[in-house]
Amino acid sequence: MKIHEKYINRCIELAKNGLGTTYPNPLVGSVVVYNDKIIGEGWHKKAGEPHAEVNAINSVKDKSLLSKATIYVSLEPCSHFGKTPPCADLIVFHKIPNVVIGTVDPNEKVAGKGIKKLMEADANVTIGILEKECYNLNKRFFTFHNKKRPYIILKWAETADGFIAPIFKDEQKPVWITNSYSRQLVHKWRTEEQAILVGTKTVLDDNPSLNARDYSGNSPVRIVLDKSGKINSKFHVKDNTIKTIILTENEDFQTVENCIYEKCTFDKNLIETIFAVLVKHQIQSVIIEGGSKTIQSFIDKDLWDEARVFKGKTIFEKGIKAPTINHSARRKNQILTDELIYIVND
Repeated sequence: MKIHEKYINRCIELAKNGLGTTYPNPLVGSVVVYNDKIIGEGWHKKAGEPHAEVNAINSVKDKSLLSKATIYVSLEPCSHFGKTPPCADLIVFHKIPNVVIGTVDPNEKVAGKGIKKLMEADANVTIGILEKECYNLNKRFFTFHNKKRPYIILKWAETADGFIAPIFKDEQKPVWITNSYSRQLVHKWRTEEQAILVGTKTVLDDNPSLNARDYSGNSPVRIVLDKSGKINSKFHVKDNTIKTIILTENEDFQTVENCIYEKCTFDKNLIETIFAVLVKHQIQSVIIEGGSKTIQSFIDKDLWDEARVFKGKTIFEKGIKAPTINHSARRKNQILTDELIYIVND
């Protein structure tokens, strides 16, 4: 492995520690190297807290080595004042002569300005090391800034005979198709993404909490589609424990505590309207966990990035058909009795 790739790869490893806690900021890792030895490293842990470069520089015990070192960072150092000062300024302040960057920041507040500032300070800047891997690390952040929409993950479970739910149910709760290990994995995913979206029918039929109760971490923002205001306060999504955004045509609503209403029109452009609301709220990634109709609407418009499909051993014989998705970029995992299929929309 080439020397620059070795250390950018370490930056990527470090950055992954922040998955689910840095929103709306990107995942970033940084290492400081002197004489082919890491003398400092860090990652961005949470919005409002020090960035990766700051943590890496602060962890260097002998600061005199910085003027002879190389700093590696998976994403271009910021050049603007936000909740924290510019990282590019800190690198210049310590006179770090060599800066190696995985990829340019797509955020218009940065987008090359950090690199320019470093070059103007006579730093030797290298760009584009493991660029594809660094892009993939921040696929949510890049999608949000480049496509002006969140990164969309479709998730559903279907029976061995292709149904997502029975037609009739005795109780207002989910009918489980998958095993407990698969269900815990879903809760892990919820801690990693910024939001989760369901339609009205899912709420009325299952009364889901949409939280991450079975895994340690942050619960996602709940996005609920409720065209005519059928969902009342008895449902878990209105319990005010988690920030919840409700999209509706109903005029009779009032934002209360964590329950935020957004007026929208449920027409052929509903998905684009949903995206506009989510961008307004700085939501960078969403798991679509709605029913078959909601999920299929994203598939039909080709407005999705990946799908995670569980196939259980359960047989319904009849019921609500699972969404259909035609794409060859698939890989499969086995989780005891369940098959997990990952599909990427290239």
